[in-house]
Parts: sequence; C-alpha cells; structure tokens
Amino acid sequence: MFAYPTVRASLIFLAVALLGLLVADIAITTANPWQDLGRFFLGVATPNFFSTEGLLIALLRTVAFAFVGVTLGSICGFLLALVYRFLPVRIFCAFIRAIHELFWALIFLQFFGFHPLTGVLAIAIPYSGIFAKVYSEILEEADQEPGRLLPPGTSSIAAFLYARIPDCWVQMRTYTAYRLECGLRSSAILGFVGLPTLGFYLESSFSQGLYSDAGAMLILFYVLIATMPLWVRPKLLPIYILAAPFFLGDGLPIVWGNVERFFTEDIIPSPIRDGEGLAAIWAWLSDVMITEALPGIWNTVVLTQIALVATGILSLLAFPLISNHFGGPVRRTSGHVFLVIARSTPEYILAYILLQLWGPSMLPAVVALALHNGGIIGHLIGRQTNTIHLRPDAPVGFSRYSWELVPRIYRSFLAFLFYRWEIIMRETAILGILGIYTLGFYVDSAIQNIRFDRAMVLILITALLNIGVDALGRFIRRKLALQTMPTC
Repeated sequence: MFAYPTVRASLIFLAVALLGLLVADIAITTANPWQDLGRFFLGVATPNFFSTEGLLIALLRTVAFAFVGVTLGSICGFLLALVYRFLPVRIFCAFIRAIHELFWALIFLQFFGFHPLTGVLAIAIPYSGIFAKVYSEILEEADQEPGRLLPPGTSSIAAFLYARIPDCWVQMRTYTAYRLECGLRSSAILGFVGLPTLGFYLESSFSQGLYSDAGAMLILFYVLIATMPLWVRPKLLPIYILAAPFFLGDGLPIVWGNVERFFTEDIIPSPIRDGEGLAAIWAWLSDVMITEALPGIWNTVVLTQIALVATGILSLLAFPLISNHFGGPVRRTSGHVFLVIARSTPEYILAYILLQLWGPSMLPAVVALALHNGGIIGHLIGRQTNTIHLRPDAPVGFSRYSWELVPRIYRSFLAFLFYRWEIIMRETAILGILGIYTLGFYVDSAIQNIRFDRAMVLILITALLNIGVDALGRFIRRKLALQTMPTC
C-alpha cells in the first residue's frame, strides 16, 4: 500500500497536520460552550422571521451585489481568458484572485467608503481572475474539429464564435452558475465589514444574543441557495442583471481626492514619504516582517494544513451520506440536506458563529473550514460514486466502503482536495479579521491603526503565499497524475 504515490503523499500531509496540532491553539475558552451551542441550535429551530427590520432588503441587496459582481467578473474574466496564454496576463490574474474579497473590500472602504462600488468591485476583481483561469482551461480543452470543418477563408473571429464557443457553452454556463452561488456567499460576508448585506444583520443579531433572529437569517440564506435552480432561469437572467444595480442601495458621494491620496500617499511606505533614506526603509520593512508578517505566515500555514487534512477526513466520512450504495432514500435525503447546509454556509460565517460560542482560538476556524470544504468535496465524490456499478456479490457495509468505493474515488478525491488547498489558504488568511492570529489579523490591525502602508505589504505577502500554494498544488497534481477539477 505504501508503494502508491498517492498514499505516501497523503501520509506526508497527515504527518504535517499532526505536527501542526502540537503548536496550534485549539482550546475552548468560553465558560459554557455547549450551553451556548445549544442556545444557538434552539434559535435555529425557533427562527424569528419578523423581528429584524430590513431583512428582506438585506436579502435583496445580497442577491444584487452577487449578480452585479459576478456579471462584471465573468465579462472581464472572459476577455482576459482570450489572452490568458501571455505570461503577464496569467501573473496579473493569479495576483487578483489570490486576494480575498474581504481584503479587496477593506481596501476600497478606505477611499470609496460604504458605497455600493466597494462591494461590487470586491467581488468582481477576484472573480475576474478566477473566471479567466477557468474559462481559458475550458477553451483550451474544446474540440478543434468543428473549426476545421468551416469553409476556407472563414475569419478567426467567426470561427471562434460559431465553432469554439458553442462547443464550450455548456461548461462555461455551468461554471458561471456555480460561481453565482459563490457570489451569493461572498456578498453575504461583505456585511461583516459594514456593507448592507445579510452578514451585517447576522453579526448584529449574534452580538446581541438574538439567536432566533440569526437562525431566521441563516434559514433564509439556505433557502436562497437551495432554490437557485428554480429562480435562476436563463430567460430571467437579463431581467436580474438589469434590475440588480437598482437594489444596491445608496452611499455617500465618492470623494475622488481621497482616492488620489490613498494611492499617492497612504500606501507609500512611511520612510519614503518622509524622505528618510534606504536605511530607514530597510528598518521599517524588517519591523513589518519580524513583528507581523512572519508570525502571520506561520499561523496561516499551520492552520491551513490542519484544516486541509480535516477537510479530507470529513469528505471521506461524508460522501456515503448521499451515495446510492449506502442506506435508503430517507438517509440519503437527510445526508443531502446536511451537505447542502455545510457547503452553502460561508466559512467566515461558520467561524464567526463558532468563535462566539467557543471563544478565540484556531479550533473554530478549523471546524468551519473543514465543514464547508468537506461538504463541497463530500458532495462531489458522493455523486461520483453513484456512477460506479458494483458486481452483484460486492461486499456490504464497511467493506464496501473501504475496499470497493474509496480506492476507486481516491484519486479524484485528492484532485478535489489539492484544488481546494489554495482556497483554504485564502480563507485562513481572511479569518484573521475575526481575531485569529493569521495574516488577516495583522492586515485588519494595520488598517484600524491607519497604517495602510503596512497593510498593503501584508496583503501583498498574503497574495504571494496563496500563489505559491496554488503552484505547489498544481505541481503535486501533475506529479501524481491527478485530474484537475476546477468545478469545486
């Protein structure tokens, strides 16, 4: 068994995660954690849909920000995909998608304020980089034969529109629909930085201990996600896209002088602004690295590796919940509901809830990341097992699980997991805003202290770290001959 490269790679990652547990802070610090957790579940079971004023408006704005941001991101991403083969374009796209939506929101808040443009750009910019990568992969893998059958003299533009696009249309449409679901999650968490989406009201309810109100918001969000196939219809999309900008709300007028000052003064390192010379610049940068960047990088990497392995374990435990090879329809239906809730709830919201119940440590972040990402991967590989036909005398129970199904889906499972690695890293960094000592904690602290120059250095380091993990994940997938699965 240990001779298989996939097994050896898995054991290495498991060992790293176990070593990480030795240095990680995973304590529960609240006085009555399980009592608080029970109160939260009681609130979810007894939701109050009528107490929070503006809840319907918050839901509409959550949907509006998602539609506008994803629409702009898909258009820009498609244009970038056409020139994605050029190295500068790939580097640019890798950089903008490596920065989390909340980091983009924190940047734009400094000069746009609580203006709708802040939320729209926070979603559209990183999504442009994501769309560019995925669309380019879809276009590259398209069948070339239809283009060869066109009449001689057909222009390249006509060949692209009439041969290439029709062949890719279904895949592009499917991925865009998935990204819209992601956009709804991104839009919801923008409320945690003050924008008028669902997260704003959720945070307010939790801070006041109004668990029934918070439960109502979560249920409405789950219903919104679960019913997307019913209300997101191709014929209705033009209406949604045209109407969405009118539901973004109003904001204070943009002071363009603040925008200019931000780029020409605020983010310039203070030694350069003050003309202190190279020695002062080096001392300033060393201080940023020693006191903030290195501790943030260490905690981000440790938490990422623990969460990655926890995600993998939960995925392998979860996929039988929806597999046709285990249990009956009732069990599969309940399993499907559980996985929908797990994968639909943004990691940030899950971590926020658990931090309120368990206190500040890495444990809420690990559980949140594992539940969300494990729900996604468990759902995908569970559906994959439904396409496997077992022989009539195949074993049942645990033997069926361990000897028949896991070996057949393990390579796909690893492909999904390594693809989510970079995404888990992005989420780990941003969870620092909640008080966990990852890079996001130091970014948020620098912004709160109006030290934008230090914040931009830390955001740049975060982006480079994410790019590095993404490149390492691609290398491992190629080394193990794992098929990349960008749909997760």
